[in-house]
Parts: sequence; C-alpha cells; structure tokens
Amino acid sequence: MEIILICLAAFFASLLTFFSGFGLGTILMPVFALFFPLEMAIALTGVVHLLNNFFKMYLVGKKANWRIVLKFGTPAVISALIGAWLLMSFSETSEWLSYVIGGKVFSITPIKVLVAFLMFGFAFLELMPFIKNLEFAKNKLFIGGVISGFFGGLSGHQGALRSAFLIKCGLSKESFIATGVMISTVIDISRVSIYFTKYTSIGIEENINLLLAAVLAAFAGALIGKKLLKKITTNFVQITVAVMIMLMAVSIGLGIV
Repeated sequence: MEIILICLAAFFASLLTFFSGFGLGTILMPVFALFFPLEMAIALTGVVHLLNNFFKMYLVGKKANWRIVLKFGTPAVISALIGAWLLMSFSETSEWLSYVIGGKVFSITPIKVLVAFLMFGFAFLELMPFIKNLEFAKNKLFIGGVISGFFGGLSGHQGALRSAFLIKCGLSKESFIATGVMISTVIDISRVSIYFTKYTSIGIEENINLLLAAVLAAFAGALIGKKLLKKITTNFVQITVAVMIMLMAVSIGLGIV
C-alpha cells in the first residue's frame, strides 16, 4: 500500500508542476517527507530532480551558453557542496524538544526547523508580485551562483534564484532554458554526491525499490503533463499549492511530519 501511495503522490506532484508554477523538487520533497525521514526525502527528491535534468540536457543541452554555465555554475557547485554538507550535519543533531498529543510523541529537531523555515519562506516569496520581476545585473553571476547553489544543496530550492540572476544575460528563450538546465544539473550532481556519502545512515539503500517506483511515477506524470496539458500558471492553483507547502512546512517544523 505504501508504494502505491508514494507512486500516486509522485505522479500528481510531477503533473501539478505544469499548473502551479513551482518546480518538481519544490512540490515533490514535501510529498516524500510524508513517507520518509526529512533528510532522506530531500536526498530522494535530489535524485529524481537530477535524473529529470539529465533528460532535459539530452533535449536542449546544445543551446546552453557555456560561458555563463561556467561563470555561474562553478561557484554554485562549491556552495552546493557546502549546503548539502550542512544539511547532513543537521541530520545528525539531537532533537530540541518532544511533546505528546493523543498518546503519540512528536519531535522537533534542528533539521526539521531549518527546512520548514526555508520551505515556508520560499513558498511565501513565490506569492509576492515583486519576486516575479526580480532581476540582477550580469556582473552578479558569481554571487548568484553562490546563493543558488547553497540553497540548492541545503533544501533543493534553486530555480527561482537562478532565473533571477540569468534573466539579464541577454539569452534567447532556448538558450535561457538550456543554460538553466545545465547549471541545475551540476548543482544536483554536487549535492547528490554529498547526500549519498550518508546514504547508509539515512536509509536510501533499504528503500531503493520505493525510490525507483517514485522516480518512474514522477517521470510518467511529467510526460503525460507535457503531452496533454498546456503549460500555464493559474493564480488559484499557485496560491493553493503555496499554502499547502507552507502548511506542510509548519507541520515539519512542529515535528508532526
């Protein structure tokens, strides 16, 4: 039953990205967190995101602007390693507080509070009109790589930040997408490599079948969404998803999830 629920959740989370404006990782990570420990949920989401990026590279990689990829991606790789290492370090810290409701024990830990704060913050910012128009000058690519990579490694949130720094680079639509995909891929490779240094302690090996099933279900959702749905963003769906992510963040922060 668990594997069916995970596959359904991954499928619809992937499908929902076509309507909500949020990326696959932003939606899928809270779904994984319902079934796995938080650090494993972030690692599993990173794997799905990386494999999806490999597929995108195959489709559009030739259009990438390699000068920008190197200028933005080099600091992003290093800071993603730092962010991922910090995440794994937080996963080893002891709980801050535990409480009992209805005979069930809930634990508040540093990693849950940290990720909950980031989830809530990024979801809230997505609803702010000025964020959609946020742009940085071309000479800020290095700092953009540092920031985007760090948060990518720490919690998987990198897309919106990356776009804000690339938008002023004068790229064509095709090159903008391809360059973003290449940068996202190197960040994913960087962070996933750190996650998997701890794969035994966070239990990925024991759940490899669930991971593969979720990956396939997510890909199925993306493929069906691409074929059957027009890629649009509606305010109602975006607000609904953002509120759900924020509620999930609160639940994680309070140790309920």
